[in-house]
Amino acid sequence: MKQKSIILTGGGTAGHVSLNEAIIPSLIEQGYEVHYIGSHEGIEKELIGNAFPNVPYYAISSGKLRRYFSMKNFTDPFRVLAGIAQAVSVIRRVKPKIIFSKGGFVSVPVVIAAKLTNTPVVIHESDVTPGLANKLALPFASHIFTVFKETMQHLSSDKATCTGSIIRQQLFEGSKERGLALCDFHPDKKVLLVMGGSLGSVVLNDALRENLPVLLKEYNIIHLCGKGNVDSSLDSLKGYKQFDYVTDELPDLLHAANYVVSRAGSNSIFEFLALHKPMLLIPLSAAKSRGDQILNANLFKKQGFAHVIQEEKLSKSSFMEGIQALIRDEDRMIDKMLDAESPKTPKEMVTLITQYEH
Repeated sequence: MKQKSIILTGGGTAGHVSLNEAIIPSLIEQGYEVHYIGSHEGIEKELIGNAFPNVPYYAISSGKLRRYFSMKNFTDPFRVLAGIAQAVSVIRRVKPKIIFSKGGFVSVPVVIAAKLTNTPVVIHESDVTPGLANKLALPFASHIFTVFKETMQHLSSDKATCTGSIIRQQLFEGSKERGLALCDFHPDKKVLLVMGGSLGSVVLNDALRENLPVLLKEYNIIHLCGKGNVDSSLDSLKGYKQFDYVTDELPDLLHAANYVVSRAGSNSIFEFLALHKPMLLIPLSAAKSRGDQILNANLFKKQGFAHVIQEEKLSKSSFMEGIQALIRDEDRMIDKMLDAESPKTPKEMVTLITQYEH
C-alpha cells in the first residue's frame, strides 16, 4: 500500500515557514510522506533543506504581488502562470491527500494548482487581517485557520476556524544554561534579547547599538541583527553577543532571555507569550508593509502582554524609555501571560488539517 502524502507550501519570510517546520515531525509520525513546494531563492529553501533534508523540495516560479507601481508588475503574472504549471506537475506526480499553505507569494500558484487538480487545500493566516496572498488563495481553499479571533470578522464563518497559536515543542525544550554558554555570559546580569526578524531591522539595530554603553552596565545583550548586519567592531564588547540569524539555537537563547525587544510578526510574538517573556514591540511601519504588525502589536498591548513603540517614533531616547517601562512592568506582564490561553500543539494542528483530506 502506497504511503499517503501531503504537500506543504509557504515562504518569503521565516514567518511563512515556521508553522510548516513545526508540523512536519508530527506529520511524519502519523505516516505521511511530506513534500514541500517553495521558491528558488526564498528563505524557505534553506530552512526546510537544513531542518528536513529528507523532505523533497520543489522550487517553482512565483511573482510578488505589489501594491505600488513597478515594471515587474507586468512580468510577474507570467511567472505566476509558469509556477501554476510547475505546481500542477508536482501535484500530479506526488498525488497528495491534501495541501497545506502557510502563505507568502509562492503559495498562490500552488493553491490555484490544487484547485485545477481537484486537490483539497487548507490555508493558514497568522495575522489579524488576511495577507494579499491568502486573500487571493481563499476562493480556491477548502478551509482557512486563523490565529487571532479578530481575523474571523474578515472571513466567511462556514469556511474559517480560529485555532489560536501553534507552538513547536522544541521551543519549550530550550535551556537557559545552554543559551548563556552559547553567548559566554555569566548569570550575574539579566539578559535582553533584541531581534529584528530574519532580514534584520536597521532602525532597531541602530537604536540598540546607540544605547549599548548604558545598557551593558545593567544587562547582557543578545542581538539577532539579520543577515549581513553583524558589526565586527563590537565583537570585543563584554556582555554583547550578536548573531546574524539563528535556527536551532533560538529556543536556548529565548530561555536565557529575561526580556525581548522585537518586530511584531505573529509567530514570534506568540512564542514570546508562550514562554512568558515580557516584550517591547517595534512593528514594521505602515509605509513599509500593509500594517499587519501594527495590528498584532496593538492587540498584544491591549491584552497587557507588551509595550509598543511605533517605528516612526523609535529613537535613541525612546528606545531607552521603552526598556525602562518594560522592566518596570515585568511582573504585571508575566501575570497577564500566565492567564493567557494555552497554545495548540503541532499534533493537534495536524489533526485539524488532515480532516479535510480526500
